[in-house]
Amino acid sequence: MKKITGLGRGLDALIDTHITTDNASSINEVELSLIFANPDQPRHKFDEEALQELSDSIREHGVISPITLRKNEDGTYMIIAGERRFRAAKMAGLTTIPAYIRTAKDEQVMEWALIENIQREDLDAIEIALAYQRLMDEYDLTQEQMAERVGKKRATVANYLRLLKLPAEIQIGIKEKTLDMGHARAILGCPSTELQLAIYKRILQEGLSVRKVEELVSNKGRKSSTKKKKADNPYALQEKVMSKRINHAVQITKGKITILFKDDDELSMIIEHLR
Repeated sequence: MKKITGLGRGLDALIDTHITTDNASSINEVELSLIFANPDQPRHKFDEEALQELSDSIREHGVISPITLRKNEDGTYMIIAGERRFRAAKMAGLTTIPAYIRTAKDEQVMEWALIENIQREDLDAIEIALAYQRLMDEYDLTQEQMAERVGKKRATVANYLRLLKLPAEIQIGIKEKTLDMGHARAILGCPSTELQLAIYKRILQEGLSVRKVEELVSNKGRKSSTKKKKADNPYALQEKVMSKRINHAVQITKGKITILFKDDDELSMIIEHLR
């Protein structure tokens, strides 16, 4: 079994190095009713307008590129790659979809889903960070090993993981793209959660540049160095465990657990993970 070294070869080549293919040269027509999404899929939000456009195209031309499925013992299939095409096909009224059937171990499927979405830039920064963290925890990987596995620099992986240290409100801002990675990395330099949130609100209200945020953080840091440091978040570990389990930002304060979500689809996904 070959070791993953990068993404340059494309998803199909990566899958073939770790997954056995049944009838790889043929395309199977699989009933949509037998297919279900991967519950550990790192991507949770699909652009409805883009999905409708794809559905319209499928209705007229059919599914051009087959999806990739794993066959289960009960005769159902789980999606390894192609959930967006699967959703669009259902919207278009299709009853079957062309697919490659592959045999994969449970621990491999999430990795392929992460790789596919990173290649296509379908994930937001927080989804990528949570997926990295989960893979590292489950496979006991270092940042260096994680970077090699997905074909990224170690510093890139580290920058994504640092985003999970931000307050849930700011993580939601990143997911909703009201805050970019440059601003987020600058905010991480703040000495306290309170200052992070204060600067985040100023970014939204005043449209601060990354350079301005860096200046503010630097000034706040110098001022705070003369004061007594506040205690670390006592619930940091619990927040990390819950965030990884449900793939959403979690904030815990005394007597309260807060899970922020954007819409009903994300709420349904959270409830499904909790079950």
